[in-house]
Amino acid sequence: MSNQENKNDNNNFFNQNPLITFAIFSIVIIGLFKVLVGDGASSQAALGGASQRVKQVSYSELKSLVDSKSVKKVEIGQSYIKAYSSNGSSVYTTRIVKGDTKLIESLDKQGIEYEGFSETNWFTEMFGWLFPFLIIIGIWMFFAGRMQKSMGGGILGMGQSKKMINSEKPNTKFDDVAGVEEAKEEVQEIVDFLKYPGRYVEIGAKIPKGVLLVGSPGTGKTLLAKAVAGEADVPFFSVSGSSFIEMFVGVGAARVRDLFEQAKKDAPSIIFIDEIDAIGKSRAAGGVMGGNDEREQTLNQLLAEMDGFGTDTPVIVLAATNRPEVLDQALLRPGRFDRQVLVDKPDFEGRIKILKVHMKNVKMDDDVDVEEIARLTAGLAGADLANIINEGALLAGRKTQKTVKQKDIYESVERAIAGLAKKSRRINPKEKKIVAYHESGHALLAETTEGAKRVSKVSIVPRGLAALGYTLNKPEENKFMMQMHELWAEVDVLLGGRAAEQVFIGEISTGAGNDLERATDIIKSMVQTYGMSDIAGLMVLEKSRQSFLGGAQQASREYSDQMAQNMDNFIKESLQEHYETVVARLEEYRDAIEAMVALLYKKENITGEEVRELIANFEKEAGIESKLTDSIDEIEDELKIDAEMVDGEKE
Repeated sequence: MSNQENKNDNNNFFNQNPLITFAIFSIVIIGLFKVLVGDGASSQAALGGASQRVKQVSYSELKSLVDSKSVKKVEIGQSYIKAYSSNGSSVYTTRIVKGDTKLIESLDKQGIEYEGFSETNWFTEMFGWLFPFLIIIGIWMFFAGRMQKSMGGGILGMGQSKKMINSEKPNTKFDDVAGVEEAKEEVQEIVDFLKYPGRYVEIGAKIPKGVLLVGSPGTGKTLLAKAVAGEADVPFFSVSGSSFIEMFVGVGAARVRDLFEQAKKDAPSIIFIDEIDAIGKSRAAGGVMGGNDEREQTLNQLLAEMDGFGTDTPVIVLAATNRPEVLDQALLRPGRFDRQVLVDKPDFEGRIKILKVHMKNVKMDDDVDVEEIARLTAGLAGADLANIINEGALLAGRKTQKTVKQKDIYESVERAIAGLAKKSRRINPKEKKIVAYHESGHALLAETTEGAKRVSKVSIVPRGLAALGYTLNKPEENKFMMQMHELWAEVDVLLGGRAAEQVFIGEISTGAGNDLERATDIIKSMVQTYGMSDIAGLMVLEKSRQSFLGGAQQASREYSDQMAQNMDNFIKESLQEHYETVVARLEEYRDAIEAMVALLYKKENITGEEVRELIANFEKEAGIESKLTDSIDEIEDELKIDAEMVDGEKE
């Protein structure tokens, strides 16, 4: 290692450890003060000369020496006394006794010369004045060092962005990214451009300067960006949008400049800005003072840098966000982020591929059915699937198994959806009975109502923070829309728990509170938004600005009080009508519910197959027409037939 590298390492140590630096600084200052000022008489006596022997005596001994005329001269300071022996070979020192005047009288009586002296010199006096200021400077250095460390640069954070940039050449390839085939196709030409830029420049094509990856958390946006860099074998500059923002105006803009300068030096390269909405929020949302000036300056610098790219500059800017609706329009115009690529949650086939990728390095048992796991995890993102496989491996390791079995994966899926099982949470027999009938009511309606999601598992084991039991439904596939009968079916299933309590317990409990809230919201949306009632017809009564992730939304009411009254009456009457239908269904299947509850008491967890078997046996014994919905295989066959018909029409 060179001297320069050693010096940089030392500087990094002191910069990264300001508390240790301040402690060392204080020790050096105090030590220097001790040496220069001295410690009592011994230090000052040493100034008398190397040939004189210094001897510490008591105050009474010094008075005896004076009385016997064994000293020829006495010097009196503020805190101690020096007495020189008659033969000049020794110097006697002692601490002064305040208020004693007899020593002076003895010196006058014996005719011994005495005088006062200053225990300090000009340097120590000046040091005494400067010492408090040095302490203040040391404290300032301590806090400045902490500020410098947090800002990743020099004083006041005006540092280089090199401190915060993670520059690497990833080994990730497109084969490591599964479930987002359309997104991979969209970014494939970026790889070609970075590998063969001349091919595009010669023909006059302009490659997109920026690509915005949009998707829910955990869908693989960062992984896809790394795969682009890995396939192209170019430097990958990864930085978070929030790391540009500091309390001092101008720091973020400086860091943006440094980032792009480094990327240009290492071109061809890729800049990846994760969570770009931290700096790219719309400037139109600013307040009276124009919003956050630091964020605006950072955004303006980013826009300017992207405009500064020429067609011959092989630097691509990738950015990721899950909130595209809040981004400034200047970022999204052609010439900046020309292309927006949706990295969506995977479908059935995508989930199978993702699960296989994460199962490669895990010892899976032969009984593991990847397709069954994919069915259970509809609507989950890639990160959720990776976590499910890892949780299954942890469960298997805890049981000292050599492989991960299907039941371990089932348990990890339940953990991801319903929460951790609270086996230590003991509920009394009365509440256990209520929960068993409640969940059985949900399960029966889910299996006997057309359009409802089928049951995968029913449990009366408490999970999560508040759930005393749950019914896990298995959707056939990701659904992007719902038909009217499916919405009503969901309402019936939600009402099934409360209705079961009324029919079999004779009294309702608070356990159905969330079910009623969700059922009310569904019917309200059918009236206000979807035009599925005669109350408003095709009118949209409430316009909402929904976020990309379907989160918080701002709604504006655009209907009269009379319309609101009619809507409230419709919701109330609809809930009551469907509730009566659900109660009648439960009365009809009373014996099936009792058998289901008995099995739940015995096993605490029952599968969807066991639920369907109980219902089928009851229908057979009672001689009634089966209301069980189609099986998963029949539904998949229908989907395959529909797909073949579409392909035939295309041909």
